[in-house]
Amino acid sequence: MNNSNNPPLANGGAGYFIKGFELIRTPGIRRFVFIPLTVNLILFSYAFYYMFLQLKGYMLTLDDWLGESFSWLSNFIWPLAVLFVLIVFSFIFSSVANWLAAPFNGLLSEKVEALLTNQPLNDAGAFDVVKDIPRTLSRELTKLGYYFPRALGFFLLYWLLPVIGQVLWFLFLAWMMAVQYKDYPFDNHKVSFNRMCQALKQRQGLSYSFGITTAVFSMIPIINLVVMPVAICGATALWVDHYRDEFVDRS
Repeated sequence: MNNSNNPPLANGGAGYFIKGFELIRTPGIRRFVFIPLTVNLILFSYAFYYMFLQLKGYMLTLDDWLGESFSWLSNFIWPLAVLFVLIVFSFIFSSVANWLAAPFNGLLSEKVEALLTNQPLNDAGAFDVVKDIPRTLSRELTKLGYYFPRALGFFLLYWLLPVIGQVLWFLFLAWMMAVQYKDYPFDNHKVSFNRMCQALKQRQGLSYSFGITTAVFSMIPIINLVVMPVAICGATALWVDHYRDEFVDRS
């Protein structure tokens, strides 16, 4: 039996992300949210401050380079550049945050799963977190190895195919958001990365709706500061409802 008597959320992956806002406030879970939340607060605060500080300077340089004859192009490039920077910075800094907080992210996912499956929420000692660091960081490296070759191709399409390229880039990053956050409960149960990706592809609608929602919230200032723990909690709820029965041996 999975976690609850409730049916899976009717609005798919987006609903599970929204459920994460509820779960991070749950007694017994809140203390495990603290470190992922703190890491996200520090990195995103710095990232967006730096980004908006630099972007105006870059665009002024571009205007000078284009000259008066092609100054109209800046009106076209500005929104594309802002959108691109928002998406890329959101993903890059969420990846860095996930790397730094990976052992604690896995612990948060573990505690949420225990809560949703009515298992006791045992306190985890510092040693339990430390001993998992090599494995969790290795898993994050695997994700980066999966991301970078694909990102290069979609990055080229972003600039070579107006509109279509931007849509494809966003869908790719949404997929990577799903991979990033749904991987934590899979990894907690020692499910290989390749097998996890296959499972996500079998339910692509769930993965894309969850990833798109996560990506959109990641681009909203202030709200993006809590995206990491919210997404981990939501992804774990999704795992419990849709994947756990397949991958957890109950014998």
